[in-house]
Amino acid sequence: MKRATRLEIVEVLPVLRGLGLLLLSCLTLVACTVGPDYETPELEQEVPDAWKSAAAEEVEGDGSPLATWWTTLNDPKLVELIGEARQSNLSVQIAAARVEAARARLGVATGRYYPDVIVDASYSRNRPSENSAQFVPPEGFEDFSLYNIGVGFDWEIDVFGRLRRGAESARAGLEASIEDYRDVMVILMADVAANYVDVRTFQDRIKYLQANVEAQSESLQLTQDRFDAGLSPLTDVTQAEYNLANSQAGVPTLEAGLAAAVNRLAVLLGKPPGAVDDLLATDPGIPDPDDTVALGIPAELLRRRPDIRAAERRLASQTARIGVAKADLYPTFSLAGILTLESFTSSNLFESESTGWSLVPGVRWNIFSGGRIRSQVQVQEALTQALLFSYEQSVLFALDEVESTMVAYERQKVRRERLLEAVDASERTVDLIRTQYLSGLTDFLNLLDAQRTLATQQDAYAESEGLVVQNLIALNRALGGGWELPAPETTPKENAEEITSTIDDAGSEP
Repeated sequence: MKRATRLEIVEVLPVLRGLGLLLLSCLTLVACTVGPDYETPELEQEVPDAWKSAAAEEVEGDGSPLATWWTTLNDPKLVELIGEARQSNLSVQIAAARVEAARARLGVATGRYYPDVIVDASYSRNRPSENSAQFVPPEGFEDFSLYNIGVGFDWEIDVFGRLRRGAESARAGLEASIEDYRDVMVILMADVAANYVDVRTFQDRIKYLQANVEAQSESLQLTQDRFDAGLSPLTDVTQAEYNLANSQAGVPTLEAGLAAAVNRLAVLLGKPPGAVDDLLATDPGIPDPDDTVALGIPAELLRRRPDIRAAERRLASQTARIGVAKADLYPTFSLAGILTLESFTSSNLFESESTGWSLVPGVRWNIFSGGRIRSQVQVQEALTQALLFSYEQSVLFALDEVESTMVAYERQKVRRERLLEAVDASERTVDLIRTQYLSGLTDFLNLLDAQRTLATQQDAYAESEGLVVQNLIALNRALGGGWELPAPETTPKENAEEITSTIDDAGSEP
């Protein structure tokens, strides 16, 4: 038995040498990878060195933590809600699941580098037909068993880089999904803060309106008392009733807006409507933020904004698909083989006489396809060009968004100051006209007009105060705030490994 095994090894050696020469030849060809090598594109439109808006000088400040910009709003309740949203928001969990799917697709792509190895084993009990000449069993084996164990492999040798380009595309796709995850976080932080400010703004507007309703109720009682005393006409009473009813009618509208904002906030926290009502029952007022934003320079947006980073990674992924398509123009090399152990008895299944094998190197080349392959290459090239334009457009949109929100923030601050002055003047006017009315120096219509003006100005001021904070939130969102920027020397692959290791639990912080 040992002699037979040595003899078989001697017989197999030439085959192994041939296999080694084939593999060596393939390895010398492996360096040939068709398709364009990706390079970060140069933008057609040059990114400016500084912000164009004059408002930038008013906005920019040092030391503002862009990664946790909501802490500058100086509202502990908001910080608590954002922390909860990070863990519970369903959009974050969806984005995290998509990252996991992209990581698995990369595993599928890289797994194609290696051969498929299949183990097959079978046992059969047989009795051939006596009238059949297809198989004649050995003497004494009219009823016989057949034992079979086979190990086979099939390996596509990646000579022209089709598999490597596929893995390259999948890796860039993973990195794009990571940036999508970050973009969801940026949007989530801004949406939670914006809806929270909506809640506080509605609460302030309701407080102002209720104060005016109370003041107008007192005016109605005053006119009723003066009418009863014969000092005022009935029209003063009816006008006061109209003014009061009109103000009261505005309360349900504001209350409906408040309820909608609270419910939206609950959904952002991954909870059903009404789940956060108690958390927001106390009203600390609209947040009073620090008046600083870390603007940086426009070029930093290309690194800071996750949507721009995602667009660039999708372009890289699509560029690699050109190589996948071009590889179909060239031959495909493969190597297949099988080693079998087959015997009529289990006792000698592993002896050398039971061994059989085959080795099949192969080449497949589609030399004619009616132009289909070249057309597919053109499809991938056109899609790549479209994604290049999409990347450039995302940069322009980002620059526009920052410039516009910066101006809106600064202009709204000016409007708020003017409205505050108008509210102060209106309050003084109401006090003066009320005194004059009680002294008989003016009619009640002037008092009604002054009260209506005060109510309008107070509502506009509360709304403007909320819009100032909303615009600040929008500016931080436009700047891509809400996640930690990796070190400049970090490669995309290292960045992907770092981020995927932190989001194994869906919804966790990136």
